[in-house]
Amino acid sequence: MTTKNGLTYAAAGVDIDAGNALVERIKPAAKRTARAGTMAGLGGFGALFDLKGAGYTDPVLVAATDGVGTKLRIAIDTGNVDTIGIDLVAMCVNDLVCQGAEPLFFLDYFATGKLDVDQATRIIEGIAHGCELSGCALIGGETAEMPGMYHGGDFDLAGFAVGAMERGQDLPAGVSEGDVLLGLGSNGVHSNGYSFVRKVVKMSGLGWDAKSPFADASLGAELLAPTRLYVRQVLAAIRSGGVHALAHITGGGLTENLPRVLPEGLGAEIDLGAWALPPVFRWLAETAGMAERELLKTFNAGIGMVVVAAADHADRLEDLLKAEGETVYRLGRIAKGQGVAYRGTLL
Repeated sequence: MTTKNGLTYAAAGVDIDAGNALVERIKPAAKRTARAGTMAGLGGFGALFDLKGAGYTDPVLVAATDGVGTKLRIAIDTGNVDTIGIDLVAMCVNDLVCQGAEPLFFLDYFATGKLDVDQATRIIEGIAHGCELSGCALIGGETAEMPGMYHGGDFDLAGFAVGAMERGQDLPAGVSEGDVLLGLGSNGVHSNGYSFVRKVVKMSGLGWDAKSPFADASLGAELLAPTRLYVRQVLAAIRSGGVHALAHITGGGLTENLPRVLPEGLGAEIDLGAWALPPVFRWLAETAGMAERELLKTFNAGIGMVVVAAADHADRLEDLLKAEGETVYRLGRIAKGQGVAYRGTLL
């Protein structure tokens, strides 16, 4: 071949060698997530998974995809990228399990202007840790280096999870008047409402490294607390019987997400005195002059997942979930009507 000293891909801003180095760096993390059904490691053109090997006989597949939203901005600005991958996994698998499915495998998409192998490794290590915590194999992904699309240290993340259940075991199913609502405590703001959060922080005049007004750590660290993963705990509850529905409380809060799992003619009655509003939400609401109704429609307000339980199984399920490490609140019940009716106050 004739040698020319022309423009190279690396000179155009894309370093293939860095991408290959990243794949090698993250292979051990991906290997730690292997589970029954995993067939191959990273590096192929596609990822294989054996449903029969995972123990399924007549499976129905369930898929979910999501991102982290503008919480990424805080991670980028503070340089604290170690847990943002957990958020990515949680936003996908917590949705998926609400259908009654067990998460099986996960793929990620990481895009940046200039690949920093050390930073990317930290991010994907976080993704792998989220997969480990939810029993989900990290079997593939894509790293895109796109100069001119992302500037400085900016990057974006997206995730895709696939799960399965045996045919006929999908949720919601059997939701009835009198069912009990069990709320599982959140780990802070999780990964929704961060455009609002960032605006409130700007209003407050505080920086990310300032001491948090509502906790001992820095404000940035508190707001980066990773989304709680409910998968193993909720699957244990489903398998024990008596779970009629699950609602992941994300954007839209309790007000918008709980009705998604209720049949026509039934609504939810919630006692706002059943739990204490976590300090982060009180600070956000008071700083912004936020109405309670708006708070309940924007944030999880301290409840990250709601289990709709048959009344005669509620005590047992509450005990089981507590034994699995969850903080459980009796929020209320299912009644005739529509939407969510609140009584009492949080603020």
